[in-house]
Amino acid sequence: MFQLRPAAERGHTRIAWLDSWHTFSFGSYFDAMFMGFSDLRVINDDVVAPARGFGMHPHDNMEIISVVLSGGLEHTDSLGHGEILRPGEVQVMTAGSGIVHSEVNPSKTDPVHFLQIWILTGERGLQPYYEQRSFGKEKMLNRPCLIVSGSGRDNSLPINQDAEIFQTLLEAEKTIGFTLDKTRSYWLQIAQGAVTLNDHPLVAGDGVAIAGEQGNITVRGIDALSNFLFFDLRAEQQ
Repeated sequence: MFQLRPAAERGHTRIAWLDSWHTFSFGSYFDAMFMGFSDLRVINDDVVAPARGFGMHPHDNMEIISVVLSGGLEHTDSLGHGEILRPGEVQVMTAGSGIVHSEVNPSKTDPVHFLQIWILTGERGLQPYYEQRSFGKEKMLNRPCLIVSGSGRDNSLPINQDAEIFQTLLEAEKTIGFTLDKTRSYWLQIAQGAVTLNDHPLVAGDGVAIAGEQGNITVRGIDALSNFLFFDLRAEQQ
């Protein structure tokens, strides 16, 4: 099964300081057909205005991943962390038994564009945890770079779930492949640019759910440089 989630059909929140597109049901946006996919619950495509952002607010029992696409994102939390993330940097936060944090654009002139991703944690009540890491363009250029995983292998950021996230920067006419296992589920999210998946065109904001498939898929770059995430997840829960 391959199911396209077109960018233009996502939920949309637009207020003075935030332009946010929701791949799955989130906040006041509800779509019974898109409540999540396997353990993946949120992909929010957020653009935050200069000097604005999400003030201190709580989370619990969720793995939260932020991937910055352009600009800078300042993170502060109740564990005492205070960091600014930039493109090529990724953060993970195990909300666990409870954490309070803020995500703010520190620039007075430029917006910040980032993906906020939530994945169900494999165990409730865990000790809250935060880490960020820089992966760099050279690790992602025309090849899949493992940025998040349940095992923490290959210097990826660890989460408490049987899931892996790969990020790729793909140049025009370059191709990379992924091997599918029918006992797993997969999600492809185009963050920037345009690509083809097995010759089917996809643009920024598009997502594709893949389940029950065996064999290989090929992603080819169309734009000069495209940015996408590939999620390897447990078989979708019925």
